[in-house]
Parts: sequence; C-alpha cells; structure tokens
Amino acid sequence: MSKAEILGNIRRGLGRGEPNAKQRTAAESRLAAKDNNLIPKRAQLPQAEQVKLFKDMAIEAAAEIIELDSIAEVPMAASEWLHKANIQELVTASSPELKGLDWSALGDIQLSERVGQVGDMASITSSFAGIAETGTLMLHSSSDSPTTLNFLPDVHMVVLHASTIVGPYEDAWKQLRTTHNGVMPRTVNMITGPSRSADIEQKLQMGAHGPRTLVILLVND
Repeated sequence: MSKAEILGNIRRGLGRGEPNAKQRTAAESRLAAKDNNLIPKRAQLPQAEQVKLFKDMAIEAAAEIIELDSIAEVPMAASEWLHKANIQELVTASSPELKGLDWSALGDIQLSERVGQVGDMASITSSFAGIAETGTLMLHSSSDSPTTLNFLPDVHMVVLHASTIVGPYEDAWKQLRTTHNGVMPRTVNMITGPSRSADIEQKLQMGAHGPRTLVILLVND
C-alpha cells in the first residue's frame, strides 16, 4: 500500500476530505516553525541540574556512568573497564575526536578502526547530545560514525560531553538541525540504557536487540 493510500484511509476514517489550499498552508507553516510541544517540568532545569538528572535517569535505565575530567582520560578509563571484563578488542569509529586520543593506555587490547560486525565484544563511539528528561543519548550516522557500532557489539562505550546535555528532546533536535544546517543525518539513534526486552514470557532479557551493556564515559567539561 502506498503512502498516499494510507493517508487517504486515515482521512476517510476521520471523515475528512482532501485539504484545501488554506489548510495546506497552515500545516506547512506549523512544520516549518518546529515549535516545541508541551515540555515536562523536570526537563526545564538549569544546565548543572540537567546533568544530574541525566545521570540519575541513565543509571535508572541500567547504563553505567564513568565520570572523567577531560577527553584525554577516555583511553585509560576504557582500558580499565575492558581489562576487568576480560575483553581483548575494542572497535572504534574514525571520528576526529577519537582519532586524536593517545590509545597506548589500552596495552594488550587491540584497537580496530572499522564498522561494527556480528561477534564484536566492544565498541566506542562519540555522541551528539544527552537528553536529561530520560537519560537518553542522541547519536547520528556519518562517514566517520557508522551506526553498526551502536548495535552489534555486546558492549557499547559512548563518550558524552556534559556540555552537550540538554533538558528536553526538542532542544536536542534543534541543535541537530542547527549543526547540520537543516540537512538531517541519514540515521539518528536514541539510546536509553542497554538493549532489553520482556516480550518472551515477560522475562527481562538484556541484549535482545543490541548491546547488553552501555557504558557512558561522561566528560565533565
């Protein structure tokens, strides 16, 4: 069924006909304005409180948070976590931020720069923003940030700068549109905690559709 047929069925179900010119103009104006919807009060906070709310919500969603003072501390933090988990390979994106780090702290852990593959144990990526109201990460695809790294490995490590944490979803979308001059990335991923599902016999299963573990490396800048 085509998009036009689906929308036509919806219109008939609502008892409406084809929109006239005035209705089309009004709808196009609403879409162009990109006005906020009703924003929860808990998301309307000063930035420092947004960071705290993000941490609380992310932990409640079963994410692990490691706080760092600078981006330079990322390799050592990743190394310590991976050694404790007995993971010997880390797959990374080719983003300028990650490429510019000194990864010698990984020691005997192999660092591979490529897309994610089935069977990968751990990946590390950058993020675009954090959304405080639900403890959600916003990531998007690009030539140096393949989406496969977000979903195929068992462990997903994400670098998040505290300065990029916003209160509501609307602010994150506005920043994304501004940063990309209105041209949206091909894929935008919202990640809240590790993957899970309770669809089978109502038993919670971690890693059902993606990583079993989400580690947020929060850089307090």
